[in-house]
Amino acid sequence: MLKSRAIRKIFITTLSLFLFLFVYSLPTLDDSYTLRTNLEIESTTGLATDNIYLLNDDGYLVKSRILLEESQLEKKISEILAQLTVRDENNFPKGLNPYIPKDTKVLNILCGENVVTIDFSKEFLEMSVSLEKQIISGIVYSIMDLGDIEGVILLVEGEVLGEYPNTHETLPSPLTKDIGINKEYYLTSRNDISKVVVYYLSRVDDEIYYVPVTKYLNDDRDKIKIIIDELSSSYIYESNLMSFLHSNVELLDYYEQENVLFLNFNDYLFDNNDKVLEEVLYSISYSVFDNYDVSMVMFEVNDTYVGQVSRDGEVLEK
Repeated sequence: MLKSRAIRKIFITTLSLFLFLFVYSLPTLDDSYTLRTNLEIESTTGLATDNIYLLNDDGYLVKSRILLEESQLEKKISEILAQLTVRDENNFPKGLNPYIPKDTKVLNILCGENVVTIDFSKEFLEMSVSLEKQIISGIVYSIMDLGDIEGVILLVEGEVLGEYPNTHETLPSPLTKDIGINKEYYLTSRNDISKVVVYYLSRVDDEIYYVPVTKYLNDDRDKIKIIIDELSSSYIYESNLMSFLHSNVELLDYYEQENVLFLNFNDYLFDNNDKVLEEVLYSISYSVFDNYDVSMVMFEVNDTYVGQVSRDGEVLEK
């Protein structure tokens, strides 16, 4: 009897020790990459997220989604700026990086009359010449995507930032999305210059993200025609930017009605499974929203409805 109890006690002790060692040896999450920023946050959790533009390893600003803890506008902006500031550790997936110079402090944030004013400490000026335009664009785009914001004024120690710190090119004030993002120039003359924002795709650590590219080119066509031609010109735009829009796709017709842009395509909008890829819907719609003042894009194939995307990112498919 005593021997049986002793054996049972030894067995329980050994089992407990084994379980403790097993649990303790499980891999822990790396805190520097626990913040989810892909588009699936909203669809899987139902929680509203906001846009933030991060720098990928190829030097492009990438449109990502972030779940902010704050709801008041000033606090949201403060949280975004904190996330965009370089620290010893960041909370983003590998391949996506913050860019506001390390040790920069936000001295004040003022929101009024649809214009946001941000006062940075002097460390903000310690940006490299290769990143200064991306830094300014990333801040402006991240803040203006919060909605109902028409301009951003940047101050450093109370003084308006009227030029880039290194190149000394003039900066307007307030800043808007007119400054462009990931700018590319394809100009042969000073005439008929169009500025068109086209959203491509980029693969970062096995996730797909959207990359806005402001293209300056000599083309006086309607911007939607330029958008479709640019996205369908080839499967690979550059080695690190992609488009899934088929090269044989044609925009048969388009018109705007009641704040909706209707786009009618041929059959090549479909993939091999007779479906429209979500990446195609988003690439076109994001491009439209950055070039047209509409709230929704409606997609048709040979005059038959196949899906729609609203400005807030909601996708409805047939």
